[in-house]
Amino acid sequence: MRDVANDVVTPRFRTLLDHEIADKGAGEIVTCADHEAEAALREGLAPMLSSARIVGEEACSADPALLDGIGKGLVWLVDPLDGTANFAAGRQPFGMMIALVEDGLPRAGWILDPVSGRLCTAIQGEGAFVDGVQVKARGSHAPRPIASLGTQFMPPAQRGAIHAEAARLFDLEPIPRCAAESYARLVLGRNDAALFQRILPWDHAAGILFLTEAGGVATHWDGKPFRVGSPSPGVLLAHSAQTHALMSNALSPLLLDDLVRPELQTA
Repeated sequence: MRDVANDVVTPRFRTLLDHEIADKGAGEIVTCADHEAEAALREGLAPMLSSARIVGEEACSADPALLDGIGKGLVWLVDPLDGTANFAAGRQPFGMMIALVEDGLPRAGWILDPVSGRLCTAIQGEGAFVDGVQVKARGSHAPRPIASLGTQFMPPAQRGAIHAEAARLFDLEPIPRCAAESYARLVLGRNDAALFQRILPWDHAAGILFLTEAGGVATHWDGKPFRVGSPSPGVLLAHSAQTHALMSNALSPLLLDDLVRPELQTA
């Protein structure tokens, strides 16, 4: 990951030309760095575990059928450049994420900040680490807990109701539009809680393992444990069980409202 960051990603930061940025639909963009980084990461991962298939974000954008059976067997999930909109605009944060998933359960995860070099890692049952030093989710210790809500794909009425309810209990901070950074913030004390509606697997598998191995809590909106390929909607995330329960009790009735269209759960 560090080699790909140094050779492919950071040289393109703030140097992209117009023709190196494209619209891939659904309000998302992609850059040449996304494609080149995914190809390089795939090349590096392929020899490591011959029984695992490799599923990358950009490959799935071209062929959505690659997500079929994503919750079965050994899978490398690759997000070659998370926070592409930030990257293309010449701003931070952005990151790179890899997860090894077995039958839908994250077994190992890596989250790299290419600019600072910060590497967050986790292995199931062995803890969470930042640059090789074990960490525990510590919370913000703010007067009121701080939450970030990924609700931009919700119908406006429901989004407004959720933000209003959350604001009774939390101070709200905008999401960084980079899941790699969101999970680091939950463990390292900037945020106490977060939620996301859209749960594309490469955006969350590595981060959820990092959070839970650090002592945090992650579930789907219906309270079921997170699993790649699960039909359950969304994710609720918190640095502690107490904060997770506070958010879940307040927001679950609104999150599970039938205003949430099923096609937006994983779109």
